[in-house]
Amino acid sequence: MKTFRSHIRAATLALAAAGIPTSQAIAMPVVEPSVDQPVVLAASDCYAIGQQVAQQNGGTLAKASQSTRGGQPVCVIVVLVPGKEGQRPRRSEIVVPLN
Repeated sequence: MKTFRSHIRAATLALAAAGIPTSQAIAMPVVEPSVDQPVVLAASDCYAIGQQVAQQNGGTLAKASQSTRGGQPVCVIVVLVPGKEGQRPRRSEIVVPLN
């Protein structure tokens, strides 16, 4: 009686172990890389553009984000320009086309 149970148990475990890799292989989708879809790194581009704009205006970059205005992608850059004679810094928002 014990041998019959041990054979059933071993067969069940073997079938279960064999079924796990098969079910995982079926569940995993096949994705082929496509060259037709380029990768766009807009956030880092806006940040780099923001650094340049801040340097040109003599201030520090506070914020750089991508937006769409008039159907065109743009970078909205916020620069803090130091105030004159110890005054508070001025907040300057500059919109630059993303090219």
